[in-house]
Amino acid sequence: MSAGELIGWSAVKLVEHLRRGEVSPLDCLDAVEARIDDVDRAVNALPIRCFERARDHARALMKKPAAERGLLAGLPLPIKDLTYVAGVRSTRGSLIFKDTVAAKSDILVQRIEQAGAVIYAKSNTPEFGAGANTFNDVFGATLNPYDMSKSAAGSSGGAAVALATRMAWLAHGSDNAGSLRTPASFCNIVGLRPTPGRVATGHPLTIDPTLMTQGPMARTVEDIALLLDAMSGDDPRDMISKPREAVGYLERVRAPRRPLRVAWSRDLGLTPVDPQVAAITQKAARRFVEAGVAVEEVCPDFSGTHDSYQALRAHGFAVSQIKNLEAHRDKMKPEVIWNIEEGLKLTATDLVRAEHGRAAVANRVAAFFETYDLLLCPTAIVPPFPIEERYVKSCDGVSFDSYIGWLAMAYAATTAGCPALSLPCGFTSDGLPIGLQIIGPSNGEAKVLMGAKILEDILALNTVAPIDPRPPKAA
Repeated sequence: MSAGELIGWSAVKLVEHLRRGEVSPLDCLDAVEARIDDVDRAVNALPIRCFERARDHARALMKKPAAERGLLAGLPLPIKDLTYVAGVRSTRGSLIFKDTVAAKSDILVQRIEQAGAVIYAKSNTPEFGAGANTFNDVFGATLNPYDMSKSAAGSSGGAAVALATRMAWLAHGSDNAGSLRTPASFCNIVGLRPTPGRVATGHPLTIDPTLMTQGPMARTVEDIALLLDAMSGDDPRDMISKPREAVGYLERVRAPRRPLRVAWSRDLGLTPVDPQVAAITQKAARRFVEAGVAVEEVCPDFSGTHDSYQALRAHGFAVSQIKNLEAHRDKMKPEVIWNIEEGLKLTATDLVRAEHGRAAVANRVAAFFETYDLLLCPTAIVPPFPIEERYVKSCDGVSFDSYIGWLAMAYAATTAGCPALSLPCGFTSDGLPIGLQIIGPSNGEAKVLMGAKILEDILALNTVAPIDPRPPKAA
């Protein structure tokens, strides 16, 4: 079969053929490499490639019977350039580390390679993953394939664009203030932020980084479930990691149990939202009624979220980046410097208040989910914005006071410790993608995925179909 056919398949379909020996991992690598050669010069999603390493891994895997090659069976995928892959350049989007080659793979990478993943590239990310627009001084900007004058968001922008343009079947992302959800929304793909600890990873500088999680990105909900099955599970090197659930996520979404009662909110009581985004996401959320689901306009009390999240985020930047700031301030972008310095200003009292505020939000949200199965809202408050704008400075007449101010829809779920998924739900009048965020209770990934699968089937957007990068529309 042709490379063009393979890139148009879903990950689940491809894995079925890999397990039957009808397609080989080398066939997949040839197909995706050809697609990258055709497409990536236009969008700059996968600047680091390691096909020689990938083919070595594929050949080693192929020495086993096809049915014994792990859950992913030799499926190729890229890793975000914040996570180490042994023997591969790992820049973190920073001039400080532009020539670094990782000596050892992260726990996450080790796990998915054991599950049969074949890693062939690193996806582009902003410097240290900061700022929801994927550009850096090492590789430049990643462009949105739906309109190459627009941002792909970030920080998992390279991963999202690789999926949208079919340079990947599955991709790894990470998420703090929407780092995989916002690119998913901007690029018409699916992205899931799991509950902290669901996916084990390395924590070199801090033990309990529950604002940041690792998660799957894909074209469909079934593909997301497949990758989450491969990613999840506990590891003694990650003390917050959780055991694998008894029933796999892919099995759950193939026979989804519908939610009985879901909530819809335009803004979570936190932020302005572009009117067109609000209208598109509300229309999509209301379609849940076609599955017999009650949809009510209500939301938890998220008061205190801004102050708590932003203080804890700043503290995290100070912990992780203080040495880089002291030694390489001249090589760091101003938004990162600002976030570190905000963290260094915090007092013990500030941190105590932030932790108390976060606990209060999390407890109120947990109580809310005793009544409602899911909470629906926009993933991002705006459609994809011009690539030259470093971040969104205002929305619907309201200005933001920092580069993270426009991300409250995403960091609300982060603060509450909830799993949250961005599902493609429609397009603006200019043809730009919009995502609906589906939030569930802590440890409720199965609920989120089952609800997302039901709504995905109703919306029928066919996100598997390949697209080619599109030039800007004429003014």
